[in-house]
Amino acid sequence: QVQLQESGPGLVKPSQTLSVVCTVTGDSITTAVSGWSWIRQPPGKGLEWIGHIHSSNGKTDVNPSLKSRTSISRDTSKNQIFLQLTSVIPEDTAVYYCATDSECWPEYDDWGQGTQVTVSS
Repeated sequence: QVQLQESGPGLVKPSQTLSVVCTVTGDSITTAVSGWSWIRQPPGKGLEWIGHIHSSNGKTDVNPSLKSRTSISRDTSKNQIFLQLTSVIPEDTAVYYCATDSECWPEYDDWGQGTQVTVSS
């Protein structure tokens, strides 16, 4: 069974870049599922889909509201998926999750435990 583990900086200052890593074990990120999503949940709010990367070809799709600041990539040799969010603001404070795309996307089958990222000076 695939397992996902997020890791992040914990605290990022406004205007800086947030970088989060999802390390996948149990299967290859190029073949296990159709895609890998990044999702976040700000305090007291619902889940927000950030974007995903397709397993077969590495192409990405990003939420239009975040597209100008978001980059999603992968390292197939390390079986890792990366999220970068530039020019962060306090409203980017959230728990950041990686998840596997279900065949019934936008549903998700497997989730990491999430990593808290706080944007504050």
